[in-house]
Amino acid sequence: MVQRSRFTFVMIKPSHYDDDGYVIQWAKSAIPSNTLAALYGIAEDCARRQVLGPNVDLDLVPIDETNTRVRPERIAARIRRNRGGGLIGLVGVQSNQYPRALDLARRFRALGCQVCIGGFHVSGTLSMLPGIQPELQEALDMGVSLFAGEAEGRLDDVLQDAQSTALKPIYNYMNDLPGMEGTPVPILPRERIGRTAGRHTSFDSGRGCPFQCSFCTIINVQGRKSRFRSADDIERIVRANVAQGVNRFFITDDNFARNRNWEPIFDRLIELREGEGFDVKYIIQVDTLCHKIPNFIEKAGRAGVKRVFIGLENINPENLAAASKRQNRITEYRKMLQAWRSIGVLTYAGYILGFPADTPEKIRRDIEIIQRELPIDLLEFFYLTPLPGSADHKALFENGVAMDADLNRYDLNHSTTGHATMSRAELEQAYRDAWETYYSPGHVETILRRARASGISVGNTLFLCLWFYCCVTLENIHPLEGGWWRKKVRTDRRPGLPIENPVAFHLRYWGGQISKHWTMLEMVLRYGRLRRQIKADPQSRSYSDLSLEPVRDEEMDSLDMYTLSQSAQNAVSKARRDAAASAAARARAGTG
Repeated sequence: MVQRSRFTFVMIKPSHYDDDGYVIQWAKSAIPSNTLAALYGIAEDCARRQVLGPNVDLDLVPIDETNTRVRPERIAARIRRNRGGGLIGLVGVQSNQYPRALDLARRFRALGCQVCIGGFHVSGTLSMLPGIQPELQEALDMGVSLFAGEAEGRLDDVLQDAQSTALKPIYNYMNDLPGMEGTPVPILPRERIGRTAGRHTSFDSGRGCPFQCSFCTIINVQGRKSRFRSADDIERIVRANVAQGVNRFFITDDNFARNRNWEPIFDRLIELREGEGFDVKYIIQVDTLCHKIPNFIEKAGRAGVKRVFIGLENINPENLAAASKRQNRITEYRKMLQAWRSIGVLTYAGYILGFPADTPEKIRRDIEIIQRELPIDLLEFFYLTPLPGSADHKALFENGVAMDADLNRYDLNHSTTGHATMSRAELEQAYRDAWETYYSPGHVETILRRARASGISVGNTLFLCLWFYCCVTLENIHPLEGGWWRKKVRTDRRPGLPIENPVAFHLRYWGGQISKHWTMLEMVLRYGRLRRQIKADPQSRSYSDLSLEPVRDEEMDSLDMYTLSQSAQNAVSKARRDAAASAAARARAGTG
């Protein structure tokens, strides 16, 4: 009888280091990893098809380091016990996570494990920059393999090579991105999903983007040609997760509104909810013109969409033009946000600071205009960051412009390159002031009153406002990296930084925890009283302000947002006319 063996495939989604050098980790993290779910589903399919042979079982181990400590020695011991070989996959590695991934890879290699690193940093760097960049060469010099591209249809080869201890140095599929229809269901075990707040899981219904935003890596990693799952695929994903008690989903498409299958997908989700009684809810990401698509928002509500993230990015047309974000139409923002509110959906919006035209005064002015004229619930701020894999990064690289050498800082929460008019200190202060301005007590009250008037949960809105504000002001971490109950391990500190004395470490850790949670408790009590007052107010349902009022054509000239839009557009048009006139004059003079 042929003896069976077990090959161990460990999939680790790494975190990254905080400013003190400790791994950012929580008892419960906020954002589920789509890459981890997708790769686990592909690996399960490999196991079912017995790609390593009929007598080899696959031991699949998914780990999200944002909520689980990675212990290389224990993992290496598990591989040895299984006696069938193994592979450590550091997956979905973004630029800010690459230093941590490299540190983990070094420890695993020292234990004799085979290691492969994949994700946006590897893919974006190989696709946009010449040759092999130093940080990728460092991995190759350790005997670590690099994977660029997407794993559907390609994981078989990697696992078979690992089984033969013959991994290739680089697997580069960037010029051959796979289709998505009929691919394995993205899924994670229920106990793994239980480590995320709200028991959310994630999947993508499409990849790629037709737009050309210069700060974005999506278009250069997933391509400008969009690829999609079918409605049948989405139904299989939802049913598989609901079968294990998971019914909250984050659909991670960069822009679900541009998914050509959006309507059949929504129709299928509506049938599951209204026809079969599925209690399912979704978070999606869209652009600022989605309200112009007939039936899109109405069907999103019926399908179960409860939160939507909108790529607002900025309201200054000069900045939007500089970022090639020409699809954003400022004077349409209010109509779009009101359309979402009409079906009780809570809105998030991302806002980028650090464009060339920005100054502290302009940033504050623009935020105050947003507060007054746009009914956004949650606004989250980001530094304009030249992410490796983006056109911005490539342009700075080719022109020799100085950029921060520490990839750990490329998390959108740190300044990483110079600004045309602001010093780094001024930009960082403007960033902090932006959070304080938007989440001021007065505006939080306005957000809650708008929520009450729109039929959106006041309690849930308040919770998210406090989550966003406290992540930045108390933890010095962006809300997208937030979670519940910060965990720190004294010995899990970035190499090169000293391991702290146990007594000093624990006094500082527990003192910080008590102080932060006391501050949070005071805020919860204070805003809790406000929440009760709003709900008890018999007039709260009829609350209104400028942002909730329909925009009439005759009003436009009096609105700051419209005036800002028009003045900036006029300035841009004048600059273009002046440039054209200057070029014509040079041509006539024979100097062109």
